[in-house]
Amino acid sequence: MAMPKIKICGITNPIDAFQSVRAGADAIGFVFYTRSPRNVSPDVVKAIVGDLPPFVLPIGVFVNEAPWKVRTIMQECGLAFAQLHGDESADYCASLGCPVIRGLGLGDHKTVVAMAAYQDRAHVRGFVLDAVSDVAYGGTGNTADWTLAAEAARSFPCLLAGGLTPGNVRDAIQKVQPYGVDVSSGVEAMPGKKDPAKVQAFIQAVQDESSSVDR
Repeated sequence: MAMPKIKICGITNPIDAFQSVRAGADAIGFVFYTRSPRNVSPDVVKAIVGDLPPFVLPIGVFVNEAPWKVRTIMQECGLAFAQLHGDESADYCASLGCPVIRGLGLGDHKTVVAMAAYQDRAHVRGFVLDAVSDVAYGGTGNTADWTLAAEAARSFPCLLAGGLTPGNVRDAIQKVQPYGVDVSSGVEAMPGKKDPAKVQAFIQAVQDESSSVDR
């Protein structure tokens, strides 16, 4: 199995962005949901994205946002993907006219079945699999259902999220075998501020797991 792609999400400032990139992140995520403690302004994101090295993907995270606003922020900030974490339908995804990653809370098998409609009708490029929560749309630190995630990952390109930490990400990769892993609260010093040691440890754990499989 190839090494899973690594996305560090909830980036709010240039220092956290470039520390994540130097540590080996393949993608960094910016949250444009005003109710999130990791919410960041387009102006800050535009400046960060403009200084990123090549082949690091900047991703915008949106929750039930007006399509025109998503398109505007995507274009102004130079973002590669719109990651949608609210109640967005397949038709909504298709209407954006930009590459989409759909975030889904894994409640039961019906969620896995529903993924096909997003890929077939809206050409969604992939999925972020998170824990179900009644209080937030993501970033809760709750662990996703790895059994359901493994089922989904066999059929779709999936990034596993939800409660990942440097201590459990190797086990998660072994059980789910995702295309990538997506971490936010699990590498924070506090909401909205990354802990560089945790970021480094997380990425090192993913690399170590990949190396052990290759041997």
